[in-house]
Amino acid sequence: MSHVAQNRNKLLARIRRLRGQIEALEKALAGEPDCLATLTQIAAIRGAAQGLMLEILDGHLHEHIAAETDPARRSEEIAGVQAILRSYFR
Repeated sequence: MSHVAQNRNKLLARIRRLRGQIEALEKALAGEPDCLATLTQIAAIRGAAQGLMLEILDGHLHEHIAAETDPARRSEEIAGVQAILRSYFR
C-alpha cells in the first residue's frame, strides 16, 4: 500500500482545511476585505499547501527513493522529484 493511501485520512483533512481557507478568502474578497487580513489569509493558504506538499514528499522520499534497491529506478525517482521541485519553487 502506498504512503498516500496509508495517510489518506490525514491528507484529506489537510485538503479540507485548505479548501476552507480558500473559500474564506473568496468570501472575504467578495465583500470589502481588510488588506492585512487578506494577506494573512493568503499566507495561511500558502503555508497549508506547502505543508501538504511536504507531507507527501516526505513519504515519497522514504518509500520510493530511500527504500528503492534498483539504482536505475532510484535515479528515475530522483529526477522526477527534482523536476517537481523546480516547478514548485518557480
